[in-house]
Amino acid sequence: MRKAIVALAITGVAWLATATPALAHNVLISSDPAKGASLAAGPAKITLTFDQYVQNANVNQIAVVGPGGGQWAEGQVEVRDSVVTVPLRPLGPAGEYKIGYRILSADGHAVTGEVPFTLTAAGTGTPASADAARSNAGQAETAPATGGEGSSGVPIWVWIAGAVVLLAVGLTVALRTGAGDKEKSGS
Repeated sequence: MRKAIVALAITGVAWLATATPALAHNVLISSDPAKGASLAAGPAKITLTFDQYVQNANVNQIAVVGPGGGQWAEGQVEVRDSVVTVPLRPLGPAGEYKIGYRILSADGHAVTGEVPFTLTAAGTGTPASADAARSNAGQAETAPATGGEGSSGVPIWVWIAGAVVLLAVGLTVALRTGAGDKEKSGS
């Protein structure tokens, strides 16, 4: 009985050790422009850097909403390992802009957040029309996932399969050890 409990404990620890990477969601570690930054001129693109690999999936989105609700992001979201970028239209009115993002984390979960920054001097740009903003969103949803540099992470199913194999090995060892003890005590 004691050996079975020890084997079960070892199996549980092994299962938790392999499941740990699957439990950690990506965390935004930096952005350009930085959170709360005051800029005299608008950037050409938004760059978000995460602590882990971001899956290069067609569900990753970055939106930049300015004063009055206009959409300023323009073009496809690009993923390279843990860095996500999107080009911007030239910014317009001075005021607060918000970068909203939704990315597919290394563990397969969606991670969302918001990064505000302020444009201190008005630019000459105009926001995307409602039709153009919808068109860009549609392109992001229908674009095929590429197998480029950003798709080198370990899929979640590998961690699950590893945990199942470790569990099976632990149970097999426990059962064989218990059967060997019964044979020895029976002789």
